Amino acid sequence: MPYGILPIALAVATLSAIPGFGTPRDSARLLEPVPIILDTDICGDCDDVLALSLIHALESRGHCRLLAVTISVDHEKAAPFVDAVNTFHGRGQIPIGVVGQGGVVEQSAFLSLVDQKNADGNFRYPHDLISGRSAPSALSILRRTLASQPDHSVVIAQVGFSTNLARLLDSPPDEHSPLPGIELVRRKVKLLSLMAGAFEAIEGNKHYCEYNVIKDVKNARTVADRWPSPMVFSPFEVGIALPYPATSIDRDYAYVKHHPVADAYILRNPPPHNRPTWDLTSVLYAVMPDRGYFDLSPVGRVTVEGDGFTRFEPTPTGRHRYLILRPEQKARALEAMVQLSSQPPCVGH
Repeated sequence: MPYGILPIALAVATLSAIPGFGTPRDSARLLEPVPIILDTDICGDCDDVLALSLIHALESRGHCRLLAVTISVDHEKAAPFVDAVNTFHGRGQIPIGVVGQGGVVEQSAFLSLVDQKNADGNFRYPHDLISGRSAPSALSILRRTLASQPDHSVVIAQVGFSTNLARLLDSPPDEHSPLPGIELVRRKVKLLSLMAGAFEAIEGNKHYCEYNVIKDVKNARTVADRWPSPMVFSPFEVGIALPYPATSIDRDYAYVKHHPVADAYILRNPPPHNRPTWDLTSVLYAVMPDRGYFDLSPVGRVTVEGDGFTRFEPTPTGRHRYLILRPEQKARALEAMVQLSSQPPCVGH
């Protein structure tokens, strides 16, 4: 049976309190949309695009509110592409910030979609932001956004490099907040959910160095060592265990002639290839941590070594955990990600 678009009901879960990871949420809190910032390296792989679409679906269902998108890769077309996806979902007003000079530079197989035009000469995917060079800095967007939110309320999903968040930690007071960066994070951020690291052997390699970390080891280490709020890592092994089905790309996005998510997926690696869902897992947990899609490791500490290898050590005083996927959770987690990322926008096209 083709994947459909089915509503995912809210559930009220009673959980044991975990030191450093919050307390059980009551039914009133569960009804409040999660304020979320997406920090993404949207450029090289298409899972970032799927993850952004998933967030929009969750917002349409009332589960979250996308406050801003910050981009951790230095590519002129990354910000216009994010603007195009946001506009496609009816939210073209969402602030976008860019890493700028010093960010990781990459090529992209799909960002050229922002340049495509229809026969009438208009952009196939409308967007107001024409170049990332004219976008504000990610640091400014992060500080402004956090300062405007209630204390201990914001969830950040980092699904790329750690450059922007490391810069945030080191930032001085400014016009947005009198607090230095690390104190602003301590006061405003509830959780950092990040796609980074590997805590199991990958194809027999027990010293696997995950891409998001090795591309900016220095800043990954800064975030792991100094980030003051709880952190939950979605490791490499979880995303590869949940490959996004190419059949969904063929069928679930066909309600429009051109869809930015499907087009990006096809340009990155055409079906029948089933692409891993790395970034989607981090976003799904960030917004719906109480739904049982994943288990969590014990509390501990993640250390980033010089070559980018991530090592986890359990310790009751730690502030880090990582996602664990049990075999019986796979079907349900994948179904949720497919249905959400392919959900049509709540606007006409």
